[in-house]
Parts: sequence; structure tokens; C-alpha cells
Amino acid sequence: MKILISNDDGYQAPGIIALYEALKDIAQVEVVAPEQNNSAKSNALTLHSPIYIHKASSGFRYVTGTPADCVHIALTGLLGYKPDLVVSGINNGANMGDDTIYSGTVGAAMEGYLMGVPAIAFSQVERGWLQIDDAAAYAKKLVLELMASHNKNAPPWLLNVNIPNMPFDKLGPAKVCRLGRRHPAQRVITQESPRGETMYWIGAAGPVKDEAHDTDFFATSQGNVAITPLQVDLTEHAQLDSWKTISENWKWVV
Repeated sequence: MKILISNDDGYQAPGIIALYEALKDIAQVEVVAPEQNNSAKSNALTLHSPIYIHKASSGFRYVTGTPADCVHIALTGLLGYKPDLVVSGINNGANMGDDTIYSGTVGAAMEGYLMGVPAIAFSQVERGWLQIDDAAAYAKKLVLELMASHNKNAPPWLLNVNIPNMPFDKLGPAKVCRLGRRHPAQRVITQESPRGETMYWIGAAGPVKDEAHDTDFFATSQGNVAITPLQVDLTEHAQLDSWKTISENWKWVV
């Protein structure tokens, strides 16, 4: 088995190191990750400046670009082969609900998925790396389960996995669930720079809005690992007919 690992916290983050250590004994593993923290970069690609790749003493390759850059470059020439799996993480903090739209961790995994490779994004629910080795052990267990049951001729899949910061033997059963929702983000923060200019900082994420029993927020709050299958199609299929009806009088709409 060949696995490509990336993340959005940077190649020196404890999460990616723990993930590599857990997976290197079960697969041929390559790490291609950002040089710096690239949280909340989503699926961004660097198109207007050159990207450089260097190799650390650990053997990890680090990239002067985004998480999606890392996976894109790896799969379009750097590796020279197509891996069996792309794994992203382990992220320092949850990627649940609306967070998945912004997440660089999910963005890296999604890039693999878009390239036709099954992919998993792993995150810990709380920040700070508490119980990171336990989370990596769970990631290893899940990878083995998934790849043992994976049909190589089947379409690729994309999973978002959030692991509570708990000892391995205390984690509850995994729950396959949908994404929850948050309220809108908090107000933007403004400060004055030393030159008298106004600086703006994005406010914190809003509180949880939808944490029903079938959501990732609820599953992790109960000590369970949340597994959510994701898709890329953003079409609002349920509203297609309504919009077709509304647009019937728009002469320029076909």
C-alpha cells in the first residue's frame, strides 16, 4: 500500500509526525506538506507565483504553497506514481460542520479525491495535541479497515474524520454522520497598526447551530469518532425545478 500524507499545519506539526509514525509500518508513506501553517486555505492553489519544494532531514518534503498545492504537485509529477490513499492531518482542532468549507486539511484530502484517489481528512476535536498518539493509532486502525474493504475498481471516496482528544481505549464507537452547522462568525476585530492604519482580523467561528443526534458535533460530544462522507457537487438539486420555473420569463436564460 502506498500512502501520501499532507496537512495544513505545516510539515513540523506534531499531528503529521504522529500520523507518519503510525502509518509507516503498514505502508510506503510519502509526506508532502506545507512549509508554514496554512489553516483555512481550503482548496486554494498557487497560480501566480512559483512554488518551491525542499526536503527536511526527516525525509518529509515541504512546499512553499498551500495544502492543495502539495497534493496536486505530488500527484501530477512529484511522486511519479499514483498512491492508493491520500491522508491529511492530523489537524490541530476540529473540522466539523461549516468548518469543512474553509479547512485546509479537508482541502488537501479533497485534492486527492478530485485526482481520483480515495482520501481521508483527520482532525482532533480540541486544539493542543492532547492524546495525539492515540488519535494517530485510531487513524491507523481506520486506514487498515478501509483499505481491507476497498474495491480498487470502485469510485474514489472522501471521508472527514474527527477524533475526540481521549485515550485510545476510551474512544467510543465510530459514528457515520452528517455535518452540523454553526451560527455566523463573530464580529471582525480591528486594531491600529504602528503606522496608524486599520488592521482587520477575522473573528472567531460562531457557536454551534445544528448539533442534532445525527451530526458530527453531537457524535464527538459523546466521545465518539465522527466519520462524514463528503462530496464536491455544490448543486442545490432540490431547488433546480423551482429555479427553472422562476427563470421561465427570463428570455436570456436557456
